[in-house]
Amino acid sequence: MRNLESRRSPWLRSALLFAVCAVLAGCGLGGEARYPTSRQPGQGKPVYDEQQSVFGPGGLSLGGTEKPGEGDSGGGGAGVGVNSFLWRASLDTVSFMPLVSADPFGGVIITDWYSPPQSPDERFKVNVYILGRALRADGIRASVFRQQMNGTTGWVDAQVAPNTGTDLENAILTRARQMRIAQLGE
Repeated sequence: MRNLESRRSPWLRSALLFAVCAVLAGCGLGGEARYPTSRQPGQGKPVYDEQQSVFGPGGLSLGGTEKPGEGDSGGGGAGVGVNSFLWRASLDTVSFMPLVSADPFGGVIITDWYSPPQSPDERFKVNVYILGRALRADGIRASVFRQQMNGTTGWVDAQVAPNTGTDLENAILTRARQMRIAQLGE
């Protein structure tokens, strides 16, 4: 009896392994199910929606495959995850400050501390966040930080005027509009 069980065991294991592999392979062959969204009377074929992407409409553009005129009307540009006009205008506007980080896919620009030559006892730092691919006023946020030199403790955080961030955002938006007009005029 034991001899009979030992002969069946390899065959049984092989059959079970084959069944598991067949089930797993079958899971990937069919792809995603697509269901019609609407069908009008007299219509020959059903209407299907376009596949949705995790990266939003148009997917993720890394290799510059976007054609001119595709995407947002804000001139997003291929290879950049945010509006290219806002990105370039932001870099132009804060170009006098040293950069710590510039992420065109996330739309984040972080500057290092900068001391103006006329006031070496204070310094500023700017963070710019580009929030989308459209050239809109709510598509950009800027945070400005200020520190003053204290003789005993070194640099101490200081109050920034409430409109400083808004003024910087407006300067970036103005520059972005100028860039867009210059490009359209060519």
